[in-house]
Amino acid sequence: MLTEKSLLTQETNPSHQNVLIVGGGPAGLATALMLAKRGWTNITVLEGRPTADYYEPDKSFNYLIDGRGQKFTDFLGLTHELSQISVPNTEFYLTRIKPNGSRKTLKLPIVDPSRKTAYWLPRREFILLLYQEIQRNWQNSITVLFNTKCVQIISIPDRDSQKLEIVAHTENDSILRFEPCLLIGCDGLQSIVRNTLKEWDKSGSNRFEMKYFPSPSSGLRYKVLRLQPKFPLDHSGQEHAVSNMAYAIRGAFRNRKRSVSLGLLPLKNPDAFRTANIITRPDNEVWELKNSEAVYNFFEKAFPQLPIRQIVSPEEADQFAKSEGGYFPTPQYCSGLHWLLKHKQAGDSDQCSAGVVLLGDAIHSFPPDIGQGVNSALEDVCILNEALSKSDDDLSQALPLYESLRFPDVKALIPLAQFAYPWQYNQAPLRGRLWNVNFFLRLLLSRILPNIFSPPAFFLIQKHQLSYNQILTMVQRTSQILYIILLSSITICSFLTIRMMN
Repeated sequence: MLTEKSLLTQETNPSHQNVLIVGGGPAGLATALMLAKRGWTNITVLEGRPTADYYEPDKSFNYLIDGRGQKFTDFLGLTHELSQISVPNTEFYLTRIKPNGSRKTLKLPIVDPSRKTAYWLPRREFILLLYQEIQRNWQNSITVLFNTKCVQIISIPDRDSQKLEIVAHTENDSILRFEPCLLIGCDGLQSIVRNTLKEWDKSGSNRFEMKYFPSPSSGLRYKVLRLQPKFPLDHSGQEHAVSNMAYAIRGAFRNRKRSVSLGLLPLKNPDAFRTANIITRPDNEVWELKNSEAVYNFFEKAFPQLPIRQIVSPEEADQFAKSEGGYFPTPQYCSGLHWLLKHKQAGDSDQCSAGVVLLGDAIHSFPPDIGQGVNSALEDVCILNEALSKSDDDLSQALPLYESLRFPDVKALIPLAQFAYPWQYNQAPLRGRLWNVNFFLRLLLSRILPNIFSPPAFFLIQKHQLSYNQILTMVQRTSQILYIILLSSITICSFLTIRMMN
């Protein structure tokens, strides 16, 4: 039986009251903390998960918080704490283990020593870091409601203006209603906030319609296999995995429909479970495993170098078989980042009665090839903070300013995600090798003639001082020069051939 509860508060300062954030992931919690530090109050976050540290098997991947993400942690004073629970990329070592058990350890070669130290940690740990900051310092300003889902967003006429009403359902079938001054959509790819704005927008501009672009990694499927802490690396049990070491464990199958590998990223806590990413084409046999025994049989043959039954518990094997995993999304973005409801007169100036703003995956989404999902979302939060600062927290000015400041980078981010590093999953070995030739050619030319050629996009993304739009411009300029050189070479060769024939 549904029960209803109204969560309304008196607005003593409309620009600083009644903020509702849909989505309690990194973008949502970060936005709440940013607003609280600015002095905003009555901030409510709606999150469907039951707790901040809830284990989600298909979201148990790792983040690399780089210089862009640290713009936010620096703002909150959390970067030192982040470093204490993470593995720095400067200490990133990778061990490759072949099916015959042979191993090779190397330091990650693609690291720019001049860039700011980045930190590896599980998604769950980063969310918990943000939530604990709320619990320690901002409980009077921020309320996080878990097991709560936004189900409806309504625009209600109110005299000469409009107001928002948001309906949410809780786990115990209660109905919650909110009337926020500011609604913030941090609710991911299937954002109810963005989809509502798409319905409201009658301009014909399709501002809130996602625009899709192809990528070689789009549509790949992934699952996460949880391994025991310090799991044995061979059947003798003499050597065990080290938590702060990354591992690439190659499978024995060569058939494309059976070939699998295990990728493990470093972890600070030596006693925590390790998560191994399995990324394949959709037609791989791993998606047909229906029970724990099928999982054991498949992985024992795929990874003869590992004592599978010792490192994967029966419960985890059963969970893995039942999991549907996930898909790498198609690169996409929308051009509309905000919405202002009708204005009302207040003295001699127009005041915004309510506003809506979008951040994170709600406005840009792409495969994890370039490691910018969480970093771009945290940078969204920083840009929103900048817009609020420049407009003295006046929503009618701040939200359009946020869109104008952020949209060029949102648009540039998508082509970077398309070509910066899309072939790393061995989904097409020949095309991957051709991409490598292009990558190393650009790298070599940038070192020989740095004033003419820029480094590959994957390197430039590591430079957090550069915006995504600047990076795209630099990469496109190098591409244009290479095309001119190629066409000139073809023209000269053709001319010389004709001369010789004559």
